[in-house]
Amino acid sequence: MAKALLGYVTSDLRDPRQAADNARLRARVRELEALVLLLTEENDKLVAARAAELLESAPLQEMQPA
Repeated sequence: MAKALLGYVTSDLRDPRQAADNARLRARVRELEALVLLLTEENDKLVAARAAELLESAPLQEMQPA
């Protein structure tokens, strides 16, 4: 199985179509990774803003001694 997988992903750059396809796929992966980071940061900001919103709107209850 490993030989089949390694044989499929060759490092033979003599085929320009395969090299171009690999370069295109690598660039797309970089784009998608950057998008994931951007969306993660945006999501974190939204979660923090919503948490602050909830804390401001909810009345704070004082703790009663036991």
